[in-house]
Amino acid sequence: MIERALRGGSRYWTLVGALAVLAALGGFAYLHQLRVGLGVTGMSRDVTWGLYIAQFTFLVGVAASAVMVVLPYYLHGFKPFGRVAVLGECLAVGAVTMCLLFILADLGQPYRALNMILHPSPRSILFWDMIVLNGYLLINAVAARMGLRAEESGEPAPKWVHWLVLLSIPWAFSIHTVTAFIYQGLAARPFWLSAVMAPRFLASAFCSGPALLLLICLLVGRISRFRIADEAVDRLSIIITYALLANLFLLGMELFTALYGAIPEHTVHFRYLFLGLDGHHELVPFMWASVLLCVVAAVVLLRPAWRRDRRVLAWAAGMIFLGTWLEKGWAMVVAGFVPSPTGAITTYAPTGTELLIALGIYSAGALIVTMLYRAVLVTRGDLPAREIP
Repeated sequence: MIERALRGGSRYWTLVGALAVLAALGGFAYLHQLRVGLGVTGMSRDVTWGLYIAQFTFLVGVAASAVMVVLPYYLHGFKPFGRVAVLGECLAVGAVTMCLLFILADLGQPYRALNMILHPSPRSILFWDMIVLNGYLLINAVAARMGLRAEESGEPAPKWVHWLVLLSIPWAFSIHTVTAFIYQGLAARPFWLSAVMAPRFLASAFCSGPALLLLICLLVGRISRFRIADEAVDRLSIIITYALLANLFLLGMELFTALYGAIPEHTVHFRYLFLGLDGHHELVPFMWASVLLCVVAAVVLLRPAWRRDRRVLAWAAGMIFLGTWLEKGWAMVVAGFVPSPTGAITTYAPTGTELLIALGIYSAGALIVTMLYRAVLVTRGDLPAREIP
């Protein structure tokens, strides 16, 4: 499969080269952090999780997007998702890889990850997070490989592959649920101490992940012969709409509980997010932009005529992805630390080193997905005539 990703034209190799250079720059920045320590980041004693863990949390949701096309296709026999299922699995491989890289970047010393293997503790949520993440990566890598081999040979995939794909469905739910447990099990952080944290994570995952997958499918369709059926686009957009509405509803429930209950330990974090606190307004623009983008996207998607217009749909999907990232990939993590349990307000902003490492990891993930998609297009013969190797 990999050899097919090594065949392409000048534009393809320019993209691969650019992503490889950015990934290498991120690697050099990581070597600097490894040599000096996490002191080069913007994190501190009060804000111990920052950009790295926020991106890990967000990308877990992107990885779970594959289940939204795998479940209807394999469990309910919805054939229009057949051409999209492998693309979803390839996206999951790239997203989980980025998740693991962000965790390694946040550990400071990467060898600490071996403690999970050398000294396993089933009572640790982090231990189970390691299990579900690596298991999900393996499942999707094998399923994508075997599915593509079956398409190439023209014969059905072995029966065990079908059962493996079915296993990926509950596994996709588990990766986000276990990640949510890491947050909501911290009693000293009232902002995260919520029973709806896991459902909120799942709802945001099932709107932002499929939104990105839809954008990628539309983009691939413009530069190749790949086409996603109108029925598949319509069904995927409906899934995104319902998940987005559920995410907004759960956010509203959290706001109601905190504000109506008026417990200071709960309300103070929401005040910091939406109104600012003691002159600190760093996250206010991000949170309001997130809510506005998601609400506007929900209004657009609720109208069938707009939802069926692929250009409008692409804009709505982009707003959902950006809006979810602003809240889940940035504001939610930082707000859990500000103010601290002692009432201290310690602002956090990522340093240039953090941003460069994050850019490198995203570039590495994009490189993996690009090469996997290239292999899929070559195998299926979906390349334009000038690109056929």
